[in-house]
Amino acid sequence: MARTAPTPPAPPSEPVVVKLREALEERYLAYALSTIMGRALPDARDGLKPVHRRILYGMQVLKLDPATAFKKCAKIVGDVMGDFHPHGDQAIYDALVRLAQDFSSRYPLVDGQGNFGNIDGDPAAAYRYTEARMTDFAKLLLDGIEHDTVDLRPNYSGDKEEPVVLPAAFPNLLANGAQGIAVGMATSIPPHNIVELCDAALHLIAHPEADNGALVGFVRGPDFPTGGICVEDAASIAESYRTGRGSFRLRARWAVEPGERGAWTVVVTEVPYGVQKSRLIERLAEVINEKKSPLIADVRDESAEDVRVVIEPRARNVDPAVMMEHLFRLTELEVRVPLNMNVLVDGVVPRVVGLGEALRQWLDHRRTVLVRRSRHRLAEIERRLEVLAGMLIVFLNLDEVIRIIREEDEPKAQLKATFGLTELQAEYVLDTRLRALRRLEEMQLRKEHDKLTKERDALLGLVGSDAQQWRSVAAQIRDVRKTYGPDTPLGRRRTDFAALPFFDATASAQSFVEREPVTVVVSDKGWIRTLKGHGADLSSLSFKGDDTLRLAFPAETTGRVVVLATDGKVFTLEVAKLPGGRGFGEPLRLMAELGEGEDVAAVLPFEEGGRVLVATGDGRGFVAAMADLVVGTRKGKALMSPTAPAKARLMVPARGDHVAVVSNDRHMAVFPLRQVPEMARGKGVKLQRAVAGLSDLRVFTLADGLPWQDGSGKDHVLAQKDILPWMGNRADRGRLPPRGFRRDNRFGD
Repeated sequence: MARTAPTPPAPPSEPVVVKLREALEERYLAYALSTIMGRALPDARDGLKPVHRRILYGMQVLKLDPATAFKKCAKIVGDVMGDFHPHGDQAIYDALVRLAQDFSSRYPLVDGQGNFGNIDGDPAAAYRYTEARMTDFAKLLLDGIEHDTVDLRPNYSGDKEEPVVLPAAFPNLLANGAQGIAVGMATSIPPHNIVELCDAALHLIAHPEADNGALVGFVRGPDFPTGGICVEDAASIAESYRTGRGSFRLRARWAVEPGERGAWTVVVTEVPYGVQKSRLIERLAEVINEKKSPLIADVRDESAEDVRVVIEPRARNVDPAVMMEHLFRLTELEVRVPLNMNVLVDGVVPRVVGLGEALRQWLDHRRTVLVRRSRHRLAEIERRLEVLAGMLIVFLNLDEVIRIIREEDEPKAQLKATFGLTELQAEYVLDTRLRALRRLEEMQLRKEHDKLTKERDALLGLVGSDAQQWRSVAAQIRDVRKTYGPDTPLGRRRTDFAALPFFDATASAQSFVEREPVTVVVSDKGWIRTLKGHGADLSSLSFKGDDTLRLAFPAETTGRVVVLATDGKVFTLEVAKLPGGRGFGEPLRLMAELGEGEDVAAVLPFEEGGRVLVATGDGRGFVAAMADLVVGTRKGKALMSPTAPAKARLMVPARGDHVAVVSNDRHMAVFPLRQVPEMARGKGVKLQRAVAGLSDLRVFTLADGLPWQDGSGKDHVLAQKDILPWMGNRADRGRLPPRGFRRDNRFGD
């Protein structure tokens, strides 16, 4: 008979006024909570999201144990979608595939048969072609679920029940990790080694007050299914586990493979977790084609079942370590794996937890499972003992029992009245066949009764003792550790740890650039070029239009040049990439992103460990370390913050102990360099009280005198004893410079 559709409620007689803001807040909050609770974040107790939990429970219902035959994934996906997970079949299948991939899951929960994808990023076959069953780890997660160990709730249609959480006999949250994005929050937990997690859990049971520092002694760091080498320092790892947030730097595993006649290649045998090998090969090929690393000649993929990526150097004398350090910075041979342990604590509260609290959540859950399982078993024992007591009475009075059953109209009531049986005992006797009654033996009944009585007493002691409960949980963990010990294929650690090698960018550049002397030439209009050799003849240089020579200095092709813009930004250029030849060069504006209306204020060769004195046109300045001026992008970085309309104007080497400054209104002052602070960035301090602005400055050693050039280019040195009239403090105005000083108020070259 067809069901009648329910009558829809009558519309309200008057319009219902709802504030849009309140309606949006209410509905968006409901959506956010649904996403957080039902889709994105894993439960801290079993480490599973609802879709994974429903897949495993659906496979349990289908009896797909590790020892049974495989079953089509289409059947699994269909049953899970029809009974438990009301979402798309492709979403369920994608989750099932990931549980079966040994390069995605450290301890796969699904045993797949067929094409389940590969590390190259190829997708799995359609679910009508693949088959699956549970692994031993999945059985551990489900162990005891039929013994009332966890709560069940109605499924979305209300005709079946599904578990709220799985019993989880191993620490799946940390062992397999989890990733997810919710509304306003996300989670990213890398996989870990199960042996280390068991050791840490046992230590936490024995020492409940143990902090994260003690637990890190057991859990050294992540253990990825694809191996690799973690180069994060121990202090950073410990801090990440303490706060629940951080990241791990993971590198590919590589080795040098010697060839004939001194040749060699680098062979990569393990790629970082989450990196598709095919995409990595494409990136390495781009690096070669775009000549971003002249150290590499070729790359080829020789992988079969294992990973084998061969990288050929351009020359035999290339240092393999330098070549790989360069590739680590250009490709996904090195990645950062984030740690954000945002989980549902107790299954309901989203919170970021540390290592200790994550393990404690699992241990407390295991204790709850143990107690519930023990109570369930106690109820079964009590029922069986009650039945056995009745059967003993029946055995002693078997003829009378048979007579009552045969002759009485109400045998149940008569049995209860005659022998004092309970409802359960009477029902059991009536349901027992005569054939079973013939085989009853008093000794067997009493033996089973005594055995169950002992088991009941033991369970009563377990339920009533916290110490016994924790001893039992510890014994279960030891069994798991023994099964998957450090010498087993699954228990053996795959990711190793190593210190991060020191990488000098300058040394890296020098390793693939031939070191040659050059002269860097900069024009007044900001054009730059290089000439071969030092001491080049600059008198014959030609410039574009009415441009003229601004400055020239010796350098090497392995060096760098620091450029200061008038807005206070600094840029770093590699000398090897500067234009050479007999042309006019190229504008600095094409190599550095100067601001609109800004120009080049100063150019200096980079000096390792050196310092510079920078100043603005209104007479403010400070000392900066050259290491702070290095920047690897064309956008540069802010060094000075001049106050408009002032501009950054000067940058000179800070080699010496005194500073000489000259203003545009022709006043010179000298003061100690120690009065100028060293800063990484800022406005600086007043160097000279200049009415017309600062014209030039120079850092010099007082004992050697102050060098300067007159208008004709003749060199002069103002001796220490002659400098006394100009000596003072920072921010003095000073006095007129010495006789013969240049009319442009500059110290010269």
